[in-house]
Amino acid sequence: MRRIDLLALDEVPDGTMKMAWVDGTDMVIVINTGGDLRAFQGICSHEYFELDKGFLTGDTLTCALHLSRFDLADGEALDPPAEEPLVRYPVLIEHGRILIEVAEGPLATNG
Repeated sequence: MRRIDLLALDEVPDGTMKMAWVDGTDMVIVINTGGDLRAFQGICSHEYFELDKGFLTGDTLTCALHLSRFDLADGEALDPPAEEPLVRYPVLIEHGRILIEVAEGPLATNG
């Protein structure tokens, strides 16, 4: 397993999201809802499009390209055209930093 430092905790205030880069190639979107930090693959599982261009509504993230919505609890696709869920990564907070813990190798993604 490896721990990847993404962002400072204060870079993602409550009700916001921010994109982070892993290994210079993979995007991870960090979302703060009520102090609960979640990290998902940063690209829509339907078609290559950055999810930080989308918007948060309640407990969902909507991709701005085709308006597919994803459940923030588990990444499940709620609306077509997306059918595959977003991969969710375990989040750790250490010394005011947001990290994810993932298997060695490339980040797992769907799409």
